Amino acid sequence: METSSGTWAPDEALDGFEALTITLPADYEGPVEATLVRRRAPVGQGRAVLYLHGFIDYFFQAHLAEAYNAHGYDFYALDLRKHGRSLRPHQTPNYCLDLREYYAEIDAAIELICGAEGQRWLLVNGHSTGGLIAALYAHEGARRAQISALFLNSPFFDLNLEPIARRFAPVVAGVGARVPKLALGGAVSPLYAQSIHRDYRGEWQFNLAWKPIAGFPAYAGWLRAITAGQRRVQAGLNIACPILLMHSARSVRAKAWSDEMLRADAVLDVNHMRRYGPGLGRDVTMVAIEGGMHDLTLSAPPVREQVFRELFSWLEKVTG
Repeated sequence: METSSGTWAPDEALDGFEALTITLPADYEGPVEATLVRRRAPVGQGRAVLYLHGFIDYFFQAHLAEAYNAHGYDFYALDLRKHGRSLRPHQTPNYCLDLREYYAEIDAAIELICGAEGQRWLLVNGHSTGGLIAALYAHEGARRAQISALFLNSPFFDLNLEPIARRFAPVVAGVGARVPKLALGGAVSPLYAQSIHRDYRGEWQFNLAWKPIAGFPAYAGWLRAITAGQRRVQAGLNIACPILLMHSARSVRAKAWSDEMLRADAVLDVNHMRRYGPGLGRDVTMVAIEGGMHDLTLSAPPVREQVFRELFSWLEKVTG
């Protein structure tokens, strides 16, 4: 599989960042590109992080990059194909038929980071669906041996559905093999995006064309890809590198606004993370964050300060 990379240029979405386009082989919807974003530490130490975002998401968390930079890590983030900076007009937003589709851009990013960029130690940091993808890649990806450590922020290890919907999910996923573009409606409640965007109830600014408040539709083919990946995680993986899995101390399910959404995971069930996290590999550290939101790094300031304390304390141990 051949890929090609462009040249670094100022990122159009975030000041102080650079972006590079990775051209990938065409898929069932046509030409495919991914985007690698970077922000280097003032003084590099040969250590880097590669960030993988979630579903209905892209990289916008500049403060996360700044925190890594302050601890000497050069920061890189992938906007995966059909997400954010990488979404093209002919593509269905955030759509895939197999999570392994994303391995091509992860391969290319790791090759570049550990090759031309000269990084000797690599942390992969995945959030939500990016956490699911990161775990699977660290288990079976072509360049998994170049991953030194893995940090999972609220990974998407199981569907968070009401009992009736959960019962029918395998049937819908099966339909996805024959009718992949069968629309299922929104995959995430708009209340979560409202809880983080500063024009609503949150603190953060992000591009509403790339991460709309109402979300993007989910499709049966996408659900089939997600559940297939989740089954592999649930059966147990054999990730060789140290793993840190952080999640909120609790989840909240709300059909109308509740301030509890600012203090709990309003997207996933944290019990799924507790259940499947220990089976990822032989060296797994689990940390529950009191008051954490779904993206722990977007939580209230005192909470995200705790997230960073836990993260960098752990990194200090695994880097020796």
